[in-house]
Amino acid sequence: MVLAISFLEAPLKFQADGITIPLGLGIGRLVFAALNTAEGILLLAYTVLAFWPAAYRAVGVRVWVWLALAAVFVFKVSVVRPPLNARTDQVIAGAAPGESPWHYIYIGADIVTVLLLLLLTALSGKALMQRVTRAA
Repeated sequence: MVLAISFLEAPLKFQADGITIPLGLGIGRLVFAALNTAEGILLLAYTVLAFWPAAYRAVGVRVWVWLALAAVFVFKVSVVRPPLNARTDQVIAGAAPGESPWHYIYIGADIVTVLLLLLLTALSGKALMQRVTRAA
């Protein structure tokens, strides 16, 4: 989801005929609010699966990756999104707020999220394979 929305939908929508900057930003705000909601739900689901039942509890590096994912999510939603939303409000109202680092910070956070998810996938796959080979 993060790859599709952050790195495909976001830049491509501004290339569509008839999409103005204010319209694209309004659409983007809705799409990213939905993405952040989905990310929050999936993070909550992973939290439950990572720590329950005790026999399959995440340990070691996987716990640190989970903490990093949670920290990046909270950072995006509570630190980065508010100024992006305020900037979108300004543009929609007809103002020209000038340059801002917030889009780049959000992109950086999404890159970190993707890298952490790839690492978590590899670590979880390795842990699963170890359990399967021990059980055999």
